Amino acid sequence: MEVYLIRHTTPKIEKGICYGQSDIPLADSFQTEAQKLLRDLPEKFDAVYSSPLSRCQKLSALIANNPKTDERLLELNFGDLEMKKWDDINQEELNHWMQDFVNVKVPNGENFIELNNRVNDFIDGLLKESSQKVAVVTHAGVIRCFVARILEIPLKNAFKIPVDYSSVTKLNISGDGCYSSVEYLNKH
Repeated sequence: MEVYLIRHTTPKIEKGICYGQSDIPLADSFQTEAQKLLRDLPEKFDAVYSSPLSRCQKLSALIANNPKTDERLLELNFGDLEMKKWDDINQEELNHWMQDFVNVKVPNGENFIELNNRVNDFIDGLLKESSQKVAVVTHAGVIRCFVARILEIPLKNAFKIPVDYSSVTKLNISGDGCYSSVEYLNKH
């Protein structure tokens, strides 16, 4: 199975803002970024999945007429940190979370294990399908969990996996869920 993991284009938000599951608009560069990204994709997919957030749905609608939205493809829930400047967050709380983001929950949000569990549930379902070519339009955290599972990378190292805006990461996955290759199609 070929799986194309597609990160949404650049959001329209001030740099340094935490925005995980907040539904924010896309930058004015959307059309340019989207057209460039579409050149790296096959013309047709057996299935297209999208995070329900508008920054992913807008792009997935250009890839397929009826993309399927899936809550499991949402970015990490940053809870009380959503839409706050990273610099304005209590540094003691932030450092506590950052030292063990895998296990420590963001206040009123989730930890990386919970995000990973959602993504793994999605992957398990995907592997049961007969689709040969799948597009998944989603967020950096979800893509990192996907790649970490397929490449057997410990979650604590997930942020070392490069995932730029409007990037495409292509995975070839065998029927037993193992990978045969990972390819970054449009590295910036």
